[in-house]
Amino acid sequence: MTRRFNLDWQLIIPTLVLLAFGLAGLGSISLDLLLTQLIFILIGSAFFYFFSRFHYQNHRHLINIYSLGALIFLLLPFLFGAVTRGSIRWIQIGPLTLQPSEIIKPFLIIIFASLLSQKSSFINYLAYLILPVFLIFKQPDLGSTLVVMAIWLGILLASDLPTILPFGLLLTGLGLSPLVYRFLKPYQQQRILSFFSPYTDPKGSGYHMIQSTIAVGSGGLWGRGLGHGTQSQLRFLPERHTDFIFALIAEEMGLIGSVILLLTYFILLKRLLTIAQHAPDKFSQLITLGVFTMLFFQATVTIAMNLGLLPITGITLPLVSAGGSSLLATMIALGITYNISLHSLPKKALEIK
Repeated sequence: MTRRFNLDWQLIIPTLVLLAFGLAGLGSISLDLLLTQLIFILIGSAFFYFFSRFHYQNHRHLINIYSLGALIFLLLPFLFGAVTRGSIRWIQIGPLTLQPSEIIKPFLIIIFASLLSQKSSFINYLAYLILPVFLIFKQPDLGSTLVVMAIWLGILLASDLPTILPFGLLLTGLGLSPLVYRFLKPYQQQRILSFFSPYTDPKGSGYHMIQSTIAVGSGGLWGRGLGHGTQSQLRFLPERHTDFIFALIAEEMGLIGSVILLLTYFILLKRLLTIAQHAPDKFSQLITLGVFTMLFFQATVTIAMNLGLLPITGITLPLVSAGGSSLLATMIALGITYNISLHSLPKKALEIK
């Protein structure tokens, strides 16, 4: 008797390649970073396996728990978190340091998808966004705030609600941007100003962007080799293991490595769109498109930030940057979409005898 396994290699392989890129980049910096990332990959793999086996329809019955849990989790840093560089984003759970604003992202995707798949009103849908965004913004964590808002908007665009709503929101957001700017922390305002003129303060607010673009440009076609990047290894490049890991990869692996990384993201994102296209119902389709939006937005903004094309916002590169919380959230999200793919795509395309 032949035993059959359902394996969606088109989702698994690009995920593994991106994880390998992250391990190579982090390993070139520090053995400790490499070992820590390996531990989180193992934990993330366990979460991926669990959610890939947990039928996606069961999430519908847990929406209230997810909503309450997300709010409680976001409140924990204010109650028990320590101030780190002016922010209260992390909590200590045993030996692990977790960032709630990262962990809750896949569960917010489920909540948003459930609301719109059940024909929820726009006002109700908007209400479920306001409190999480407010708590994340107050930490302050502008990067995660933007990611959550992008997820919310992406799912709204894919829903059956009138298309005038998302575009109306975009126009309203653009109109209110000067007001929002006034509520940003001084260092966040300075990041935006330095984007337009980084060399007005090259040793201060413009330093990150200048060093990042230098690192990207110095990689050439083939790169300087792992562990041999001057910007990365001599610590000119700040946050080289998280926000600016793409610049590290570009410097040490060159244009060739950067293009392979971009192609891998393209393959993974294309697969998510295919899964969404063949999803069995609106709920699973909106979940998959929410995960697509999360990964697309994070990867696009982070890479553009490293190239000096967008202001610095502090968003990690999915599956590549160091950071256990971001990695766990991404693995959970991919595990959920993997389960959807097993229930939606033709079995002949997935079975290996």
